[in-house]
Amino acid sequence: MKIRSYILKSLGRQASGSANTLQDYDEYRMKSRDVIVCMVEGMMILTLISYVFYRSPIAFLVLIPALVPFIDYKRKQKIEKRKKELTLQFREMMYSLIAGLQAGYSVENAFKNSYSDLVLLYGKEEMMPEEVEIINRGLRNNINIEELLFDLSGRSHIRDITDFAEVFSIAKRSGGNLPEILNNTASAISDRIDVSREIETQVSAKKMEQRIMDLVPFGIILYIDSTTPGFFDPLYHNVAGVALMTALLAVYVIAFLMGEKILKISY
Repeated sequence: MKIRSYILKSLGRQASGSANTLQDYDEYRMKSRDVIVCMVEGMMILTLISYVFYRSPIAFLVLIPALVPFIDYKRKQKIEKRKKELTLQFREMMYSLIAGLQAGYSVENAFKNSYSDLVLLYGKEEMMPEEVEIINRGLRNNINIEELLFDLSGRSHIRDITDFAEVFSIAKRSGGNLPEILNNTASAISDRIDVSREIETQVSAKKMEQRIMDLVPFGIILYIDSTTPGFFDPLYHNVAGVALMTALLAVYVIAFLMGEKILKISY
């Protein structure tokens, strides 16, 4: 926390209480528009569930608190998406930095050159250009480069960035061939990222199948209900039916969460 406070002070930023203005990538505050979209989507899902499982508006009101974990689920999806994008941008930063070091630039100038390259690729407002700008400002204020990289790795919670920071620190302190060591490290990290992306591509079809299977139970019930009116009436508006449908809903939710966990790919 001491280096974090020093970085903030050097950058002319201020911390409010325990919070600070440096981005922690395990946290994400959803915008009002995102929250509204999630709530509308969640209410549509609750409407479908309350009709298919209970046929009662009271069920919809009872299930409204489920919007809270649903919005949190959507928030975590955005966090994962941002971290994956940050990982890909970090890979470009590594190669740009290594190219500068191999060209004979100092570490400071290599990071400056890397910032220019990232701005051309992504624009100033993207995550990695902003992080490299923080590093450049820190270097201008005589903050140790290793501390800046470890601060980034701690905020990103991304294994590849942590590995790079550790190798960079060891190579710099040991006086080895920094460009060559970092190039080998970058190649290993890049290979790992490529493998993760290839796996994600291969399971994308399975994810689509899962989405379809998530909707199949609703489709079957709605189809039978439309072709054979009254077929499911014994399951509604009585204690035994409500208990049975609640148990089935719990099984459905558990199966959905298990499917999400199985098909989750982390970089």
